[in-house]
Amino acid sequence: MTLDKHQIDGIGKISSKTLPTHKFEEIMQQAGYRRISSQPAEGARIKVDWYHYKWAKVEAIYTPDQKVAITAYHPEKKGVAGY
Repeated sequence: MTLDKHQIDGIGKISSKTLPTHKFEEIMQQAGYRRISSQPAEGARIKVDWYHYKWAKVEAIYTPDQKVAITAYHPEKKGVAGY
């Protein structure tokens, strides 16, 4: 469950396993995504939902302190090859 395991529409493949949250959010915002909500996730992590007017929603998982983005994916494409 790392960033390099999934493809995010409009961004392309992220080659890093994790990214500092500020860098990940910069990439998402430059691609036109907007952070819309966050809530607790398993293991005291934080799940953050991202919206884009053209592409499917993205769910991202951050460390409990929200300093590192661990993974991000399109939930409806999870498990599909390349996503």
